[in-house]
Amino acid sequence: MSNASEPDSGQTGFWTKRWDAGKIPWDLGDIPAALNTFLLAEQIPGRALVPGCGSGYEVKAFHQAGYDVTAIDLAGTAVERARGLFPELADRFIHANFFKHDFGSQRFDLVYERGFLCSLPTTRWPDYAARMSDLIIPGGRLAGLFLYGEEPEPPPFPLTTELAEKLLGATFKLLRTEVSTAPSVPVYQGMEHWQEWQRIAT
Repeated sequence: MSNASEPDSGQTGFWTKRWDAGKIPWDLGDIPAALNTFLLAEQIPGRALVPGCGSGYEVKAFHQAGYDVTAIDLAGTAVERARGLFPELADRFIHANFFKHDFGSQRFDLVYERGFLCSLPTTRWPDYAARMSDLIIPGGRLAGLFLYGEEPEPPPFPLTTELAEKLLGATFKLLRTEVSTAPSVPVYQGMEHWQEWQRIAT
């Protein structure tokens, strides 16, 4: 039974407490195999955003693939860790709330998803969809590993096909989906689907 005083996963304190305690079971220690395959296939890298960037492994991978990459995380300890691991990219990591940070006129060709949507209570999912629609240019993509299945004690909060279409279908078109069979962290193993959603021009 959860403690009533425990912040929920939509609040900064929930994640800060876990990072400070080193309780980060979602940290793979490397980039997922599916992302590596994606980056090797991409021919025209553009401007990318990594929300909930954590330790920053994917940020380095996007940078090495030629992307102009920006990363953001609300946990200060996560940002400090990422900057320590990748000091040459320190200025790419923003310590801020993804939903509140002012990106100004900056928009992105690609936003990368892994472990961010499923970390949010489902009541925050419409905010996620709206924010992605705002930040991704028409024709751009929301791509990455989305969690599908059932979780009796969330977080994480997995999707279903119906929920995904309801959440993203109004402003995104699903271009690609496949189950990831690559090794992952135990909390995600067997539940990750690589998906690419294209922003519909409106």
